[in-house]
Amino acid sequence: MYRTLVLAALAGMLAGPALAAGGTCSTAPKSQFKPKATLEAELTGEGLTVRQIKVEKGCYEVYAVDKAGKKVNMAYNAETLEKLDNAEAGEN
Repeated sequence: MYRTLVLAALAGMLAGPALAAGGTCSTAPKSQFKPKATLEAELTGEGLTVRQIKVEKGCYEVYAVDKAGKKVNMAYNAETLEKLDNAEAGEN
């Protein structure tokens, strides 16, 4: 039993940083996703011009233009609207 506890604790310590870094796409049903309009309003408020928001495997993939006119591609968890480090997260 002690060995199982130690192995579980070790696995948690190793997986913790990997799970915390970057976030992941949602596994919830689409009925629990936040509306695209909420994300678009948030991004517009930050000065971005949103061109398109696509749903990709539990992520919102956003194509926008920033204040400097540069095209940007970002991914957000569709359930929490948490920004993900990997802009292509929903495609994996």
